[in-house]
Amino acid sequence: MSSRLRSALSAALIALACLLVPFGALAGWAAYGLADTGRYVATMAPLSADPGVRDAVVDTVGAGLLHEVDDRTDVRPLRGTVRPFVRDAVRSFTRTEAFRTAWDEGNRAVHGAVLRALRDDGHRREVTVDLAPVTAQVKAQLTHDHMPLAGRIPVGHIEVAVLPAQDLARLRKGYHVLDVAGLWLPLATAVLAVAGIAVATCRRRAVTATALGTALGGALLALAVAVGRRLTLADLPDETRRPAVGAVYDALTATLRTVSWLLVALGLTVALLARLTDRYGHLVRRRRSRPVTAAPSAALSRQPSAPPPRL
Repeated sequence: MSSRLRSALSAALIALACLLVPFGALAGWAAYGLADTGRYVATMAPLSADPGVRDAVVDTVGAGLLHEVDDRTDVRPLRGTVRPFVRDAVRSFTRTEAFRTAWDEGNRAVHGAVLRALRDDGHRREVTVDLAPVTAQVKAQLTHDHMPLAGRIPVGHIEVAVLPAQDLARLRKGYHVLDVAGLWLPLATAVLAVAGIAVATCRRRAVTATALGTALGGALLALAVAVGRRLTLADLPDETRRPAVGAVYDALTATLRTVSWLLVALGLTVALLARLTDRYGHLVRRRRSRPVTAAPSAALSRQPSAPPPRL
């Protein structure tokens, strides 16, 4: 294989590998980060103390509790009595250890339900979360505060949709693609990069190009995460939910942002080391190729001495 053909093949393989870097990182994050229930719950756990998330819980649970009161004719007169205290009771509950436990268990249940819906092609119903346990805790809080008739507040199943039925088919296809790509895409990226370096005529330059391409892929991934956050918040119809959704987005993509900057740092470091070793090797070759000249004193000492004059 001629050197020109080898260089062209190496450039094509390295370019393709660098192009797949952000997609491979994204697929791996989705397949092994989002799809793992334990990691998901651990990621979401600190959000129980986030003010935006707490406000969203207060609004959702409070509205659901008052809706339950409206649906029951025997306790409907309680609405005017309970309404001013519902938000305070829910907010007080969000500061307790019981809420943090309920938050973790709720996230575990929701994540498991979403995964089952995405993996089961026969699932056609929307995925919901039941807020009845939280409502029961709020009712107990109101009763503890001696709120009149708080014991008559109904604790029904307050269903909140987390995955609409009309989006299931589209999301299921995307999940199946990411599930397969999460393993094979990073592996294909590594194989293409190694092959591109192996067939290159100058492997040090190929390593430098691969490293710079990896850093560029990491930067593009970080940019995509930032743009995705902005678009996600811009599409929300309710602006009051933006702090909560932003906190959830940041928590879920924290690993992805870390990976993107690690790719940038690793790529730039390898490129710098390759550049330094190239310059060092060039200096060594120049020294070795420099001609060795004898010193003048040594040259004079090696000249034959003139014979003494004859008398």
